[in-house]
Amino acid sequence: MKRHLGIFLRGAGMGAADAVPGVSGGTIAFITGIYEELIHTIKRFGPSAFAALRQGGLAGLATHLNLRFLVPLLAGIAVSLITVAHLVVWLLDAHPLLLNGFFFGLVAASALVVGRHPMDWRWWHILPLGLGLALAQGLPALMPLINGLGNPSLVLVVGGAIAISAMLLPGVSGSFLLLSMGLYDVVMQGIRSFDVPLLALFALGCLIGLFSFSRLLSWLLSRHHTATLQLLVGFIVGSLPVLWPWRELTRYQLGSEGQVIPLDHRYLSPWDFAAVTGDSAQLWGVTALAVVGMLLVLMIARIGDTPNDMTGAPTSRADKENRSDV
Repeated sequence: MKRHLGIFLRGAGMGAADAVPGVSGGTIAFITGIYEELIHTIKRFGPSAFAALRQGGLAGLATHLNLRFLVPLLAGIAVSLITVAHLVVWLLDAHPLLLNGFFFGLVAASALVVGRHPMDWRWWHILPLGLGLALAQGLPALMPLINGLGNPSLVLVVGGAIAISAMLLPGVSGSFLLLSMGLYDVVMQGIRSFDVPLLALFALGCLIGLFSFSRLLSWLLSRHHTATLQLLVGFIVGSLPVLWPWRELTRYQLGSEGQVIPLDHRYLSPWDFAAVTGDSAQLWGVTALAVVGMLLVLMIARIGDTPNDMTGAPTSRADKENRSDV
């Protein structure tokens, strides 16, 4: 029961994080020690599930799919999206500097925690670290090109596949990439109005991205564990500029629904931000919440299961089975 509650709370954190453009639920999974188990569990939804059902019945299928882990995690995400995520979205509108300060501290500390070198670290692992940094910086700028596909249905499918894949990556925000593609408001409006055809196309893309990308990540973590961890750390560090509280939008484009799609920002000091925008930089509040975010991560890393992810040791029986199954 204690483990299930812990997984539920991690899911709630993932749901709240995914509601903020610039933060990834994958980051929360990573720093709370469930990332690898999550990736390997998602990967098991496929042809092997039918074999497990034939051999062990429903009980065998439940074990194969690691439902003791997945059900409380999804429940936490769902509850968060219905409750906590609405509060987060309100804070994003009402107090963006304070919220970004909190998540900046959280993500910065998580990069320090998961970036500790494991025993088999080698100098060439700097390369995947640099690749993760470059991709985290470059992906949002490439997203508007998706609209060049022309067909709105195809754009929704491809957008869903990219967004869900990004949500599996620590440091890459699926909602921010949707914003960059001009699809964030479209999808949100579809959810509010319960536009079934639109949501079905988006869900199809999500399923394609989820099952294909999870298999790639599972393979990389099993065959090239340390290099993949360094790549993910690069994604986390590369996401920090998106969360810098004091920035000015310098380049944007308008989406099909008239929404502003940010393309580039100018990063300012708190004093320059106040001078340029005329708004308060809220320096003390932002700093305090950034420290709270950092301390929260360090506390989780100290009492949680994060060291298992860093050393590559399986965190559960299901994780052991997943590693041997790849």
